[in-house]
Amino acid sequence: MWKKLRRDKRVRNVMTTLAVVFSALLQTFVIQAFIKPAGLLSGGFTGIAILVDRVTSLYGFNISTSLGMIALNIPVAWACSRNISKRFTFFSLMQVFLASAFLRIFNFSPIFEDRLLNVIYGGVLYGFGIVLALRGNASSGGTDFIALYVSNKTGNSIWSQVFIGNVLLLSIFGMIFGWDYAGYSILFQFVGTKVISTFHHRYDRVTLQITTVQGPKLANKYVEAFRHGISCVDAVGGYSKKKMYLLHTVVSSYEVADIITLFHEVDEHVIVNAFKTQQFFGTFYRAPME
Repeated sequence: MWKKLRRDKRVRNVMTTLAVVFSALLQTFVIQAFIKPAGLLSGGFTGIAILVDRVTSLYGFNISTSLGMIALNIPVAWACSRNISKRFTFFSLMQVFLASAFLRIFNFSPIFEDRLLNVIYGGVLYGFGIVLALRGNASSGGTDFIALYVSNKTGNSIWSQVFIGNVLLLSIFGMIFGWDYAGYSILFQFVGTKVISTFHHRYDRVTLQITTVQGPKLANKYVEAFRHGISCVDAVGGYSKKKMYLLHTVVSSYEVADIITLFHEVDEHVIVNAFKTQQFFGTFYRAPME
């Protein structure tokens, strides 16, 4: 059992590392091939680092984007690490350092000359880069730390609020460099935010209705493995006329696959109906980010 747990942990670390590396590489590609050629500004701390880079260049000296990304992320990572796991913080900072290093190592050429194409394709790819890190149980740092910290506390996604904050940042960008650039940058950020909210569902809740002949055994195994409550009601099969059980529970969307696997280990004939929970009132346990 111990060997299996260690093997699973190693596999999980490898998968997270791969997600972080590809996320950082994709972020670097977007910055060099779409954002800078079009004069855009991304959101979050990366956007602030790019803004500082451009403003300081106007005054004859330069604080590079890569250096700014590191300087801005370290204090926020330290502040949030007490409520977001150290593993999550470590891999998120790895993403930031890799992206910073890749910006110095690689030099991707622009693909489009049309600014609108840069906005659309760049926004989509930038959003996927963040989703890739999040799906690997890490992040791209910066405002992701803050968003995930608040979401873990409230149980609700706040990407819309992050977008509003980015619009304020981009408005400052517009006052300095022109509203034309700011308008395209806001559109870029909107596209990226929509991609994130479409593919990242960690804070969605799912209701599971389970029909099984192994009700008490299945409920006990479930409670041992997951810290959610579950109700168990006696029932009779309408077709078979045999005694069975109807179970009901609410879980986080990212837990569904593991829970269904557990159910099939207990009862290979179990029937599970899963549907999205629109509103939930009451105490709900949410596992910490690891």
